[in-house]
Amino acid sequence: MSTTAVAGLAAFGLFAVSCGTGGTGTRDEGPARSDPVAAKVTPTPRSTAAAPSMLPAERADPVELLKNDPKVSETVKQDLKPCVKDIFPVDASYGKVTGNAVDDVVVNVMTCGDAVGIGSYVFRENKGHYENVFAAEEPAVYAEIDRGDLVVTRPQYKQGDPVAFPSGEVVVTYRWTGDKFTEHDRVENSYSKVVGGGEKTTEPDPQQQRAEEEDQRRKKEAGISAQPSAPTATPSASPDVEDNSGRTAAPGSSPTG
Repeated sequence: MSTTAVAGLAAFGLFAVSCGTGGTGTRDEGPARSDPVAAKVTPTPRSTAAAPSMLPAERADPVELLKNDPKVSETVKQDLKPCVKDIFPVDASYGKVTGNAVDDVVVNVMTCGDAVGIGSYVFRENKGHYENVFAAEEPAVYAEIDRGDLVVTRPQYKQGDPVAFPSGEVVVTYRWTGDKFTEHDRVENSYSKVVGGGEKTTEPDPQQQRAEEEDQRRKKEAGISAQPSAPTATPSASPDVEDNSGRTAAPGSSPTG
């Protein structure tokens, strides 16, 4: 076999190896992708209108509910005035608390100055109108919805407690039973009266303070000082006196010549 034929056979063998599946030729990349990863997906058309069950229920105006409700006292209605422009001191919560199909309305009325609650109410929809099914009118009361229950917080005051610092609070949980609320749970919290430094937060008893002032007034009218009499006077210490000799004389003694 000639040298030229051998060279030709060798070149053919190398070409065949390079085209095999174990080689590094163009077949290593495999066939072109046929999966639909990059295919354009046409979204299925659907209506943009929300289902009737997803539409929000019309919210009742809590201020109008209070004004038109005969169960709300005239005292609360007199305080139901805007604090700033048309902003009323009213908190309103909408949710299920009486098991009704329509959201109930829990309303809290507060004072404008210090936002202290003066009345809490629950309104339940009944045949197209709202009915007052719960009312609590007392200082610092507040009602809210908690996982389907009505939770009402009332402060506990003892004699001498300022409004801002009650002695404790009572948290009552109500549940709707039949056609009314019944008490389900009660928690009483007692607050500590001592803050940093051992200083008490309570104010003096007003009655005791007035009695002390009256006692002092009577003593003054009788010519008797309201202050306790001074103890027997003792010789007050006078500054040390230095005599001519340069020695310091004891207080109350005269320097020697």
